[in-house]
Amino acid sequence: MSIYSSLQKKLEEGIYLIKSKLSRRQFILFSSIIVGATSAFAAILLKRFVHAIFEFATHNRISNYKFFYLLLPMIGIFLTVFVIGKFLGGSMSKGLAQIHSAIAKKSSFMPRRNMFDQLLTSSLTVGFGGSTGLEAPIVITGAAFGSNYSKTYRLNYSERTLLLACGISAGIAAAFNAPIAGVLFALEVLLVDISISAFTPLIIASATGALISIITLNDSILLNFKSTQNFNYWNLPFYILLGVFAGLVAVYHTRTFFKVENFLSKRIRKPIWRILLAGIVLAALIAVFPPLFGEGYQSIKLLAEKHPEELFNNSIIQFLSSNELIVLCFVGILIFLKSIATALTIGGGGNGGNFAPSLFIGAYLGFFVSRLVNYFKLAELPENNFTLVGMAGILSGLYHAPLTSIFLIAEITGGYSLMLPLMIVSSISFAVSKYFEPFSMDAKNLAKKGETFTTDKDFNVLTTIRTNELVEKDYPLLSPFSTLRTLVETVSQSKRNIFPVTDKNGNLMGIVLLDDIREIMFKPDSYDSVQIKELMRMPLAIIQVDENMNHVMKYFDETGAWILPVVKDYKFVGFISKSNVFSGYRDKLKDHTIE
Repeated sequence: MSIYSSLQKKLEEGIYLIKSKLSRRQFILFSSIIVGATSAFAAILLKRFVHAIFEFATHNRISNYKFFYLLLPMIGIFLTVFVIGKFLGGSMSKGLAQIHSAIAKKSSFMPRRNMFDQLLTSSLTVGFGGSTGLEAPIVITGAAFGSNYSKTYRLNYSERTLLLACGISAGIAAAFNAPIAGVLFALEVLLVDISISAFTPLIIASATGALISIITLNDSILLNFKSTQNFNYWNLPFYILLGVFAGLVAVYHTRTFFKVENFLSKRIRKPIWRILLAGIVLAALIAVFPPLFGEGYQSIKLLAEKHPEELFNNSIIQFLSSNELIVLCFVGILIFLKSIATALTIGGGGNGGNFAPSLFIGAYLGFFVSRLVNYFKLAELPENNFTLVGMAGILSGLYHAPLTSIFLIAEITGGYSLMLPLMIVSSISFAVSKYFEPFSMDAKNLAKKGETFTTDKDFNVLTTIRTNELVEKDYPLLSPFSTLRTLVETVSQSKRNIFPVTDKNGNLMGIVLLDDIREIMFKPDSYDSVQIKELMRMPLAIIQVDENMNHVMKYFDETGAWILPVVKDYKFVGFISKSNVFSGYRDKLKDHTIE
């Protein structure tokens, strides 16, 4: 047995001993600290590792070789694809959608490999300059820690989901030193139904993550700002305008990202060609627009500190940086190019998320709007405030998480002086974005399959119910060519009031309702002359055995039926009743409420 295995076994034995000495609630509180600390250290390790790679990759002695510098993102994507193909089984899920799917379809179980695969691949992608972010990999890693910890110590579904959320909140808290935003992100983005008493473990995990972040990370790695101006209510119309723009840009980012990513994944089959195309286009974009290299957090700080001309450093058009109007256009173009660069990075084979790109786009949008207004002297707007508030606007629009957006920016600015404009811009952006895109960016693809959580609790619970689990199958089958006599005999021996009619291959031909034959049942002279095919009717709707439960309820509502037949490829399987669905709903509702 290796030293690592021995230590792991002793650690597990120690935690089992602690579990035996504590009550259920006390062990959950203890576990929230363990999961929070583990997730935080993972986030910090990733941040530091990427920062080290980035510093090495952009060191003056290397960046002077312009062509090599521009090819670094392609190298990072290639290494990511190589690691996935060689060591991770050839495929890997990207984005937060897999967490939604784990909660909805897999009882909050996440693969053990998610505890390390996201860290490894995203560090290669972003460290070498891929135009994406680390927050989604951090969140997935934290969720995997919480899920697998729960599996190891045999916790139930609600406890598993709670510790999964603890891992997420700790990861966000550590990445930004923002404990409140960590808690809100877990609640808003995952939309887990948590009771008031269950907030305590989330808060403990998030505080643990933030504390470890404070101790181990410095300001050069964290995204934070100290200089803001007080809110001036005369600027309110411009904040409203920024909120509308943020919502529209969020919709643009979502749609553009998926179009570019789908083009790369579906139209270009060979991975090597995807890598080359994505890498070459990224190199061309970065040659003109260097802020597209990496996460872009340093460029956000330049905007907040009112040094946009420094964005031209290492650009082939650096000689134009003294022209104020060109600088303004440069910033404006980057708002739209970041979406393409992020899609190229991930679609080309890299790993990362849209959290950092949303902050990047928001900062550039806020700066652009305020600088444009100031340039034409329409008003005198505080550009650093608009830069920061713009980040909250795009984040809210993309993730449909206004509270997370508000408190994240409030926390990384070190105060709450921007609370009013943050609330205004985030809420307007959320409303505009939701009007055009009903689902958040990460939930959009799952929503098409009916597999995602939304703000509709009924929808969430029904999503987790499988139709085939509620089907009643013990129904006597009737042939359409049998006589009324056979039907009467069947009715007399059954407690059912509905009977399926099938052909010799088991295909559903129709149904017979007891109410429809009640009168003719008492006419013996018709027993041998009337066939069942004359008495059957077509059902109001037919349900497939793998039908989504939300669709099943829609059929019940539209038809007014209380019971409907279920088939698999036309073959009769059984009946599903509304009462069974309600019973299943009540059971799942209890499971999904985390206490």
